[in-house]
Amino acid sequence: MAAAGVAKSGLFEVLAREQWCRVLATLEEEVLTISLEDSLDSNGVTNGGQDASRHDSLRRSEYISVQDPIPDAIANQKRIVKVVKQEVGGLGISIKGGKENKMPIIISKIFKGLAADQTESLYVGDAILAVNGEDLRDATHDEAVRALKKAGKEVVLEVKYLREVTPYFRRSTIIGEVGWENTSPYVIKEPGANPRATRNNWTEMKTIPLKLSYVTTNLTMPDPEHRTIELHSPDGRSSCILRCKDNQSAIEWCTAIQANVSLLNCNAISEANTLLRTLPGELEIHHMGWLSEQQSQSEPRGGVWKAIFMAISDEDVLMYDNVPFTKDEWLKPYRSLPLISTRLLYSGNQKGMTSNKGVELTFGTRTGTPQGIEAHLFKVDSRRDLAMWTRQFVQGAHHAAVSKKEISCCK
Repeated sequence: MAAAGVAKSGLFEVLAREQWCRVLATLEEEVLTISLEDSLDSNGVTNGGQDASRHDSLRRSEYISVQDPIPDAIANQKRIVKVVKQEVGGLGISIKGGKENKMPIIISKIFKGLAADQTESLYVGDAILAVNGEDLRDATHDEAVRALKKAGKEVVLEVKYLREVTPYFRRSTIIGEVGWENTSPYVIKEPGANPRATRNNWTEMKTIPLKLSYVTTNLTMPDPEHRTIELHSPDGRSSCILRCKDNQSAIEWCTAIQANVSLLNCNAISEANTLLRTLPGELEIHHMGWLSEQQSQSEPRGGVWKAIFMAISDEDVLMYDNVPFTKDEWLKPYRSLPLISTRLLYSGNQKGMTSNKGVELTFGTRTGTPQGIEAHLFKVDSRRDLAMWTRQFVQGAHHAAVSKKEISCCK
């Protein structure tokens, strides 16, 4: 019976657009779900915010605060706004909501310089009640899209700014900036678009898949307090940075998330080997995962670290910038080290690489090549990972030597 992953939940701060926002994180076996606190208000965003004295910034902003001043003539009053479509960019707005979301059709974004922005009379958060006289109060998202597309060059919008929906917009937009990048929720969908995808555009949570993700600390964001946890996607394109209340909480959560990633990694290795068995040479992976490699030794405390995805096969250590998913990607590591000529130098915490609240766990290797000795220094995030990687290097070198019937040495 397979071991079950760790399940827990707790409060964090998440970094979104250079702002820390309070969130609730729920860890399950395969995913980490991030959702904004129910109590989130204008104080839920720290280290930044809107300029409350500028109405214009509100019209163009994706973030809406209920405390931003709205002229009395606009708030909760119906207005008629005429927009002349441009050849490029159309109306220059994106919409959210719809009957299926139990929400009105809302302007979610106004693109600077395009037709809607030039009217200076539309706001993010305006509900579109009608388009050229066609009532949209009970319209689905797709119906609203069709009405806007067929409206012609001159579009007369009946709109009403709704104060009560702006907190939900603010929440939805902030959470959209967290974690893995999905299809943009701001693109007006074509008629016939998947209704489920439309509903997901109004979500207040983000689900982060853990399989083959890199869970680490102190990689891309300096953290002297050791309170942050970084999650990076397998393709290296997306990331999520969480901040805990203290160092101990960060250790506990990082350990729990890494434990679930490790369990998923076993299945990932099996899937990779199923793919690789179809290749000539019968390449087989014995261990793989993320770690960091030192790129510069000029800094007094270890230099610059780069995230790498490493795999150990029967004969080689394979290094990739991102997780290889296809046969072609597996066959093209940016670096390959033969195990038979690679030796483990040491493992543990390198001298001078400690802090008051954390220890950097590293191991070093030396590989003999025709050009001379090639040295590498790697960093891991737990003693469990350190033991696993060092054991794989030692056993891999031993098995590679045993399997060789003859070794040629250059004189």
